[in-house]
Amino acid sequence: MWFIFFWTIFLAGTMFIGGYFMFRKFLKRLPKEDGKSILDWQDYYIEKTVHLWSDEDKAFLNELVEPVPELFRDVAKGKIAGKIGEYALEENAERMTRDLIIKGYIAATPKRDHKFLIKKLKEKKVDISLYDSYFQQQ
Repeated sequence: MWFIFFWTIFLAGTMFIGGYFMFRKFLKRLPKEDGKSILDWQDYYIEKTVHLWSDEDKAFLNELVEPVPELFRDVAKGKIAGKIGEYALEENAERMTRDLIIKGYIAATPKRDHKFLIKKLKEKKVDISLYDSYFQQQ
């Protein structure tokens, strides 16, 4: 009897958690005032800037997202790449630079994840004082 009770609680809990994440994805797919959703804009920026990425830039982005759990890594990379693409289009960049990648990463990630970025940038010997204003914006 206790097994059935705990199993029911476990199933209900996992369904609520899954529903929460599905609802968040649904909200991101809803069109905004301009007629495009958050994910539509993300895909647009990635599509428009995919030719700017070199293998070295992709490897650098992969290094930055290593702390993200593997289950969520592809989603995180898509969100970050979309923000980097937005910055690249705003600046009319001819190629991706580490500066654009770092700015996009800062803008696309929550503040609680910045400590991992700072640690990784220090390992790479990148001067993080150049990006203090971006860390403060969030």
